[in-house]
Amino acid sequence: MKTLYNYTKRDVYMSTQRFQIDQVDFNKARPKLLYITESKFDHEWNSTLHTHLYTEMFYVTKGHGLLSLDNKNYPVKEDDLVIVNPLISHTERGIENVNFEYIVMGIEGVTYFSKEEDEEQGCSIANYYEYKHEVLFYLKTILFEVKTKDTEYQSLCQNLLEVLLINLMRRANINLKSSPINKANKDCVLIEKYIDAHFKEDITLDTLSELTFLNKYHIVHAFKQYKGISPINYMIQKRLEEAKLLLSTTNLQISEIAYIVGFTSQSYFAQAFKKATLTSPLQYRKDNSHL
Repeated sequence: MKTLYNYTKRDVYMSTQRFQIDQVDFNKARPKLLYITESKFDHEWNSTLHTHLYTEMFYVTKGHGLLSLDNKNYPVKEDDLVIVNPLISHTERGIENVNFEYIVMGIEGVTYFSKEEDEEQGCSIANYYEYKHEVLFYLKTILFEVKTKDTEYQSLCQNLLEVLLINLMRRANINLKSSPINKANKDCVLIEKYIDAHFKEDITLDTLSELTFLNKYHIVHAFKQYKGISPINYMIQKRLEEAKLLLSTTNLQISEIAYIVGFTSQSYFAQAFKKATLTSPLQYRKDNSHL
């Protein structure tokens, strides 16, 4: 038995809207997620100023604290999102007995620009309270994926990062631009800046390897091409420059100066000083004292 259907024009013709999507160049440089971590302030917080080769972004999830940029402190509070550009000296500081927690990401390949001035800036601080559920969804999902390491988690995290960055640019007056770089030169700039700031400390090639994620042979080779001197000799050079200043402007004992500028013994200091200046520290003081 056949069933008969009566069709009307309304049944036959449907209304369809088709939207064309512009093609995207998938070969262009894309931001790369290097790491994501959860941080919480405690009394042992190490708040040393430091720099990165990449952009660092952190979102305050609880409490408030301080962001230090070149020794200037800026308050940050819950739902503030901070973007720090590469090679900007910074650190996060907690306040005693105050809760301060945040999620931080290292992102390679993007640099923050101001939309108004279209100029590269050192740092951006913007509050995302109105969009916190949206931002935290992406951040916490990325955290979960990194912790569980399920199939294709790296690709999923990468895609979530790109969606997050697009939403951040839509919600605030910021612009994140692709920043292809000469990686070798940027590594060397970071090493130079680090030694400039920490030459009095015990810096080894292992220290610089941990800082840059490069092997020690590559560090020495690249830095010699960049600066004409090995990183360890550059550190010694910085120590000797400081020692000259102290010898000519203070009455500190030579053993004290050796210790202050980072040498482990007075004899090693004297040996390095004479090799570089062809004179002893004592004679240098006699010839150059400003007291």
